[in-house]
Amino acid sequence: MHSLSIRFKKHPDGSVSLACTRPSGSVTWQQQPDPRARYFPPHDLTHFAVESILGVRRGFYGLIAEGWDISDFTAPWPRGPLPAEAAEVEVIVGALDMERLQGTQLTAHALAEYRTLQGESRRAHGKGSAPVTYRLTDNQLAAIRARRDELLAQWQALPSGETMELAFD
Repeated sequence: MHSLSIRFKKHPDGSVSLACTRPSGSVTWQQQPDPRARYFPPHDLTHFAVESILGVRRGFYGLIAEGWDISDFTAPWPRGPLPAEAAEVEVIVGALDMERLQGTQLTAHALAEYRTLQGESRRAHGKGSAPVTYRLTDNQLAAIRARRDELLAQWQALPSGETMELAFD
């Protein structure tokens, strides 16, 4: 399988764009103005770290490679609810975003409890639940954080007008 090419660009006006070129050559992209431009690159780079380290095939980037468009991940949800694997990854990424913003680190056990609570909340609100398929260890969490932090450092160092490119296999 060929790689999904992922490009994050810092625009001089403060906006950020994400463009993904699928193995087929088709492209999906989105531009985010500030303040969303501050949120989405770290979130999407965390997705990359989680999906790469855990070998996730049907998370955000795997679905993009399959043909989903970036706009398919927001209301009105043209493709319907996220597949179970993608929903599970979204909960993991959300927890890692939360800990990064709070300056804390969850243990694998605390993350498992958080994921269970998120699943219960989703069920209570009629949104189904993200299954707990990935039993994360503290070592896996450390590897994910290290990869995420490396990617965030590259992003922070990127000059305005430049592009950061990644390959997702």
